[in-house]
Amino acid sequence: MGGTGAPEWVIREDAGQPVLVALYLRQVLGIRSPDELPHLRGIPPRVNDRSDDAQALLERQWREYWAMTVEPTAHPSPVPLDLVDGFQTLVALPTTGSETLIAAITPHAAEAVEFARHAHERYRSDAAAKPGVSYRAYAGAIAEHERRVGRRAHSFELNVQVLPLSQRGVWWIGSLTIAVTDGLRGDVAAFDTAIHPIIAELA
Repeated sequence: MGGTGAPEWVIREDAGQPVLVALYLRQVLGIRSPDELPHLRGIPPRVNDRSDDAQALLERQWREYWAMTVEPTAHPSPVPLDLVDGFQTLVALPTTGSETLIAAITPHAAEAVEFARHAHERYRSDAAAKPGVSYRAYAGAIAEHERRVGRRAHSFELNVQVLPLSQRGVWWIGSLTIAVTDGLRGDVAAFDTAIHPIIAELA
């Protein structure tokens, strides 16, 4: 998204089904991390009844799965990955070292996939109803940043996951990835204000 020889910025926006599945599983398993990220709307969080050691093991395996799901190229698995039964192509976990997580998530496969499919379709429908709005939101923020700093924006990449979270806001969930609440993303003025610090940090 820039002219020849000019700095390039690439922003990918989605409501990725693998990310939605991971967050659904986080909630129904009672995983706390990432602590700052709110829960999904309408999914009651589990009351944790595991021992501290069992919970710690599950949380560690889930954090590894989360990192690989959000930014797979930045977090490659040291061992081969295998698809988990019931999740179609949406969950792939290391063939060793994920046994506890696999056992915990398998009973929730059908509900997790259905939730992710519905949330993704809702995002696609909203985006299709307002063609061009996504590009203009980011282009406007970058142009404003360039005016403020008096130079062209540096080249950068940003991944944006638009998610049905219970609180409005923007959160870093990877080195190049943010989560934004769907309600905030749909509020042009509020999203413009919220995305400015992100653009300033990258550009």
